[in-house]
Amino acid sequence: MSFIFAFLKRILQSMIQLLTFGKRAVTNTLNIYIKTNTGNTLSIDLDPKWEIKNVKEIVATELGLTPEEVKIIFAGKELDDSIVIEECDLGEQSILHAVKIQPSPRTDGSKGRSHSLAAKPLNETLVDLQLSGKDRQEMVSDEDHEKRRAHFYVYCSSPCKMMKPGKLRVRCASCKGGAFTVDRDPQCWQDVLDKNRITGICETDGCIGGDEGLTFAQFYFKCAEHPSQGEDDEAVPLYLIKSNIHDVPCLACTDVKDPVLVFPCDASHVTCLECFQTYCASRLRDRQFWSHPEYGYTLPCPAGCPNSLITEVHHFHLLTPQQYAQYQRFAAEEYVLQAGGILCPQPGCGMGILADPDCRRITCTGGCGFVFCRQCLQGYHIGECVIDGESGNVGNSGDCQYNVDPNRAAQARWDEASKVVIKVSTKPCPKCRTPTERDGGCMHMVCTRPNCGFHWCWICQTPWSRECMGNHWFG
Repeated sequence: MSFIFAFLKRILQSMIQLLTFGKRAVTNTLNIYIKTNTGNTLSIDLDPKWEIKNVKEIVATELGLTPEEVKIIFAGKELDDSIVIEECDLGEQSILHAVKIQPSPRTDGSKGRSHSLAAKPLNETLVDLQLSGKDRQEMVSDEDHEKRRAHFYVYCSSPCKMMKPGKLRVRCASCKGGAFTVDRDPQCWQDVLDKNRITGICETDGCIGGDEGLTFAQFYFKCAEHPSQGEDDEAVPLYLIKSNIHDVPCLACTDVKDPVLVFPCDASHVTCLECFQTYCASRLRDRQFWSHPEYGYTLPCPAGCPNSLITEVHHFHLLTPQQYAQYQRFAAEEYVLQAGGILCPQPGCGMGILADPDCRRITCTGGCGFVFCRQCLQGYHIGECVIDGESGNVGNSGDCQYNVDPNRAAQARWDEASKVVIKVSTKPCPKCRTPTERDGGCMHMVCTRPNCGFHWCWICQTPWSRECMGNHWFG
């Protein structure tokens, strides 16, 4: 009787699963989606202890097939009937692909290729290798293997907004369908990051493949720390960050930590993530990043190795949000300067401005509105630039030999903040360079310096005119 009761219970569970077709069931079990090659999607709740053959029994009825005619594809591999669900590294709301087995040979005349492998998904077969041949070492025991398990790492822009372990996935490069099995596993990062390196078979109806009848694999990564947000859910691979399975000490602090960042130099220098953040922050503070025309605003190996620039700038997301915002601002500024532009010198602004190379009078359009001289970066003025822009006086040409104790000189400095206040609240007279403070009133300024009396516009820093009166007389 117990056998009959168990059989009837199993049939009832299968019927309930079928009734949830196209809907999402909220239970305490693993909720995943089964997507067919015809475009239908089945939402089911799986017991992690089930085998793939149990999944086929649920799906086969919906497809009008027998379980023997169905194959399940995940992460570029066909899953064997004996594989247990929890061994597949499936996350909540992950997608499995169910297709009908096609016994006929391929239309390109070649023999049909068998992908019915009793193997784990692609992510599982490669994660301990980290896609690098020199990392492929056998673990001593199953216990050691689990303790030193390797991971891919990604930058998850949403919702995590930080570095997280990642999962490798694959789809058809032509139709973007996930019902795709690869001809071979990728052996290096180039196989994953570069296009058209690995071929495979796409089971999606209507897919005609790429050029010359070949169908290529497209690899991508997902964040492993949150439920899947569909097939368009992607994360940026941080391929320089690896699990420290070889216990390599940090280049800077000599501690053995996990994970680590491996610089792309010939020596493959290793640094822990804390020291990498410190290195980046110090270089950022001194504005010592390199502006590369192809790689962007980046850094080389701190050991000075040649050809060691970090080519994926998302690695700099390891900085704090404030530091990364500063990194982006400096990168934008450097881009403007290399493009022949100029930065607004007004404290607190720094707006990038692309102006005609022959234009001397620069207006910070879209920023603070400051009008300044391109040559001396002071407020716009008539006539030649004054050499000493801070004091407004031409410096003495005499050689002053005055010995100063550096330690005392460091303390004998006027509060730098006061200089910032003066620069923000005052502007120089365009004619005589006398600092002028505006304390309310209209924009029509009259220089109070004797023998000057120049009438000028606070906004334009040009001679006061009818145009200024009409456009911004009082604001």
